Amino acid sequence: MGYDTSAQVSDTLAPPRAAGSYRAMTDRHPAFFGYGSLVNRATHDYAPATPARLSGWRRVWRHTRLRDWPYLSAEPAEAEIDGLIAAVPGDDWATLDLREAAYRRHPLSHDRLTTAPGWAQRIEIYAVDEAHGLPPNAHPILLSYLDTVVQGFLREFGPAGVAGFFATTAGWCALLDDRAAPHYPRSQPTTTAERRLVDDHAEALGLTRLPS
Repeated sequence: MGYDTSAQVSDTLAPPRAAGSYRAMTDRHPAFFGYGSLVNRATHDYAPATPARLSGWRRVWRHTRLRDWPYLSAEPAEAEIDGLIAAVPGDDWATLDLREAAYRRHPLSHDRLTTAPGWAQRIEIYAVDEAHGLPPNAHPILLSYLDTVVQGFLREFGPAGVAGFFATTAGWCALLDDRAAPHYPRSQPTTTAERRLVDDHAEALGLTRLPS
């Protein structure tokens, strides 16, 4: 899949999304806590949604036999991670479960979240099914996937939130540079500044970049 250069004219970083921009909802619905690509609202249309911080879990790269690059997953730990709570209207999880087919859903306690919106009847989190697991470093991380995740964190939490994402994610390994022809099916167009932000953090972590 090629790159949409028409969306790359801006060289500025997007500001965090304003708290007042979320669509109101009077009904109560189940919801998910997204901590990776689901933080990027451009990859889905679940609403309303609100940023939140989850305690008792950490974010980690998981390698599986399902595809040739690792997934971001979550696991119980003495840690905190930022993410997005979004509603699943009508308790209709079928489409989202298909997207997250490598994962299993787990219930979260509202008291683990800094912001549990009133419309969230219950909140669940996806974690990679251990039955699919491979040893660490089996595959490189797709740069198009990482770009999409970081774009979401930048829009929701600003540059400090991006720094927090890199600092609170475990299991980093080599990157596969597929920006010219993204392998990630939900990759998003990114600006020069957004890509530079990813590159700077990857360099600070000492991550190797492999050609696609």
